[in-house]
Amino acid sequence: MAIYGYARVSTDGQTVLAQVAALKAAGATRVFAEIASGAKSDRAQLAKTLRTVQAGDVLLVTRLDRLARSTRDLLNALHTLGERGVGFRSLGDPWCDTTSAHGRLMVTILAGLAEFERELIRARTGEGRKRAKDRGVRFGRPSKLTPHQRREALARLAAGETQADIARSFAVDPTTIGRLQAP
Repeated sequence: MAIYGYARVSTDGQTVLAQVAALKAAGATRVFAEIASGAKSDRAQLAKTLRTVQAGDVLLVTRLDRLARSTRDLLNALHTLGERGVGFRSLGDPWCDTTSAHGRLMVTILAGLAEFERELIRARTGEGRKRAKDRGVRFGRPSKLTPHQRREALARLAAGETQADIARSFAVDPTTIGRLQAP
């Protein structure tokens, strides 16, 4: 069993030195560190950390926001680590410790709450979309052509002009003109 650390800061003006020191003091034998926004999903050192840890190892961070930007991201990361038999601990959030029964319970409760919240959001969003549709709101991308341009393009198609020529005159793709004919 090995303890690995992961340290991250968001900008070049910050330093990971304090995080690295805290992780080593907590028992990390190797610390992966990087300067990258938490919003980036392609963090090279995090990917390297996740490739390195094996079943029985523990991944250690100073705070949860060093690993994940949102509850969903955190739960996904913890699920992936758990499936591989890797434990997880956060120094700043002692309740988040999947190496203990209490920590696993707390993470399970959090996962349930996050799932419940997603369902509530999905239901509210669906209801809002339905009300908007009932009011006549049109969803999707705005039309590239005005109603007058659509009528003109259809008339020109009926007169025998090609889709490409019509599209060029309206500065749109020929498929936009082709879709006008679809029922």
